[in-house]
Amino acid sequence: MSARPAVLVVEDEAPQREVLVYNLEAEGYDVRQATSGDAAMDLAREETPDLILLDWMLPEVSGIEVCRRLKSAADTRSIPVIMISARSEEVDRVRGLETGADDYVVKPYSVVELMARIRTQLRRVRPASVGERLEHGDVAIDTVEHRVFRGGEELHLGPTEFRLLTTFLERPGRVWSRDQLLDRVWGRDVYVDSRTVDVHVGRLRKALRVSEGQGDPIRTVRGAGYALG
Repeated sequence: MSARPAVLVVEDEAPQREVLVYNLEAEGYDVRQATSGDAAMDLAREETPDLILLDWMLPEVSGIEVCRRLKSAADTRSIPVIMISARSEEVDRVRGLETGADDYVVKPYSVVELMARIRTQLRRVRPASVGERLEHGDVAIDTVEHRVFRGGEELHLGPTEFRLLTTFLERPGRVWSRDQLLDRVWGRDVYVDSRTVDVHVGRLRKALRVSEGQGDPIRTVRGAGYALG
């Protein structure tokens, strides 16, 4: 399985933030925290979390403005944002969604329901984390049984190569830098030399060449990194 999905919690009230962090970590997520809009935007750009839980009422820069900026920037617009707010009027919900939020949750909320909404959003951006089968071309992964196929033939990958292929299959066509792959596959808190990525991509390529007639589905983007397809 790939590195844990990363969730950025943006909440300035400590009790609320602690409840969110506790429940997210209990669900197995890698949690990052921010207490202001500026800090949230910096973290979102630096770490590119898989999902952001964003409180509307923040000091200085409001959650609405943070959401607008995130969704207008190329490097963060694809990150799902769930807006959390005490504002329950329909006009507020509409404003939040029109600003770009992918979902809107009203306080006080059910933690069970919030976790379900998080899983729904992650299904779009990290389908492997919720047990989805991934396919692209003639390559497929069963993320529940940890089985990999190419052209109908089962392949046997090491755990790191499995996580690499899962990452590529979740976002076909996306170019991943070595640093991004290190964060996604090895984890943010593990130090591994970036050249290690090249070694494991080479092993993955070798494993995917089931027969002479099959091409290499992974392409090297000079100066940028690697992509599938």
